[in-house]
Amino acid sequence: MVQRPIRILGLDPGLRRTGWGVIDVLGSKLSFVACGTVLPPEDAPLAVRLAHLHDGIAAVIRAQLPEEAAVEETFVNVNPASTLKLGQARGVVLVTPALAGLPVAEYAALLVKKTVVGAGRAEKAQIRMMVKVLLPRADFETDDAADALAVAVTHAQHRGAAALRAAVMAR
Repeated sequence: MVQRPIRILGLDPGLRRTGWGVIDVLGSKLSFVACGTVLPPEDAPLAVRLAHLHDGIAAVIRAQLPEEAAVEETFVNVNPASTLKLGQARGVVLVTPALAGLPVAEYAALLVKKTVVGAGRAEKAQIRMMVKVLLPRADFETDDAADALAVAVTHAQHRGAAALRAAVMAR
């Protein structure tokens, strides 16, 4: 029986910039497919920015045809208003692939860093460097796209455990 790759969409949510990255996984082999950043208009009302996030992610899903999605969990900011807005953006980032019928896994930033770099307190530069090592053909222009690829790589490494957790929770 011939195995085929699984296509994974990684998402790094943000209201100003949401990174996305798509990889193919076959066994332990990772292949870069595409990446980018959704940039809602900063001067638009919140609802318009959220709609732009939805439309941008939906367009990526239509173009790249992922089979699974993974989203980085966000940390709580000191500013409650910023935290609430980021939570709204994260909600859009979670629901858009779900509405497309994709299973969506979530990973803590600490786990993403530990999986990709080997240390939970890794800096952005270290993440960019290791994503480039793991996916040599990766062509990312922003930290957000690199982070999204790191989320996709994390899902590739932990997807079996994530599926098991989801099955247990469904019972």
